[in-house]
Amino acid sequence: MRVRLRNPERVETLPGPLTVAEVLDRLDVPAHTVLVIHDGQLVTAGHELGDDAEIEIRPVISGGAGSSPRCVQCRAPAVIEEPRHRSAWCPDHFVDHVTMQVRKAIDHPPLADPHERMFHYGDRLLVAVSGGKDSLALWDVLLGLGYDVDGLYVGLGIGGYSRRSQEICEGFAEARGVRLHVVSLAETYGYTTPSGSAAAGRSTCGVCGLSKRYAFNKVAVDEGYDVVVTGHNLDDEAATLLGNVLRWQDDFLARQRPVLPATGTNQVRKVKPLYRLSEREMAAYCVVRGIDYVVEECPLVDGNTGHELKAALDALEAGAPGTKAQFLFGFLDRHAAKWSDDAPGAEPLELAACTTCGMPTTVEVCAFCRQRERILAALPLFEGASDDAAAAADAPAADAPA
Repeated sequence: MRVRLRNPERVETLPGPLTVAEVLDRLDVPAHTVLVIHDGQLVTAGHELGDDAEIEIRPVISGGAGSSPRCVQCRAPAVIEEPRHRSAWCPDHFVDHVTMQVRKAIDHPPLADPHERMFHYGDRLLVAVSGGKDSLALWDVLLGLGYDVDGLYVGLGIGGYSRRSQEICEGFAEARGVRLHVVSLAETYGYTTPSGSAAAGRSTCGVCGLSKRYAFNKVAVDEGYDVVVTGHNLDDEAATLLGNVLRWQDDFLARQRPVLPATGTNQVRKVKPLYRLSEREMAAYCVVRGIDYVVEECPLVDGNTGHELKAALDALEAGAPGTKAQFLFGFLDRHAAKWSDDAPGAEPLELAACTTCGMPTTVEVCAFCRQRERILAALPLFEGASDDAAAAADAPAADAPA
């Protein structure tokens, strides 16, 4: 049989017949970190593969496997299992599971009054999309729930990788007849992520993150949206929490919550409705729903400590399913006692308008404007400095996801 493995891309040939579990064992691939796709469908550990089978093993950084499972709702053959839920689902009921988890996150956000929601049907929502599984799946779920939600794609200028990502987002929007805003860092602000990183002397992830956060808020303000919605999932939030705890960064811990209210002029609420769902669940949702997404990692992500933190949590999750959820939800349960506005010694964050751009900031000139000024001042000295990174991102696109 032909086995295609992703990230890094390689193809292995194995003699069949074998079960999915036997294939993963022979390739030394932990079952809880991948999805296995055969003939465009998700398959589980007990599924038997013939000698002529072609399968894809797709990494997703999350957990669960078993044998011959049945859907917890209808007892039909399951396509995915989640040990932390002690459940398995057929395709239709898995979509229901994801939708209900998003619904619960919206209707009952932690650190909120009992009747407060992340947003309401009268709100205009702007979902930040990257072309990846989480943001596109979230957009799909919110549209299915009937919300008024448009998309925003920020072009980072990372060669072919950014072009492929934008094309996927545009294709998603066109197929559903919804609006997608596109902001190019190069055209709007005069730099790309690679050139900005070289000119500012900062990591690409640092330049990228600050630039995207600024663009999300600015477009939302300029276009009259009420809420910015992002695709941060359970794995993202648990890894961020672990990093903040390891460094005891109280300021960051205080701000880590699924709902960040608008506290000043030119600021909109930011929410994370996927905080209850894992990366594996979101990747599976895209496969079941037929949503095309960028499987490849950003070519500039090497050195990002978030991946190491996810790997550490993933090792714990493999031995004790539910560890990530217990870690994150336990923190959120205890968050209010230490960091809420009513907690002893809590001081409200005072925001003012940036004197350069008018966006909210705690100082005279916001971090984005300071970064942009440094980049544009130094950029002529770094022209062409990031050509190698851009060339790497221009590599031919892999086959479309199954």
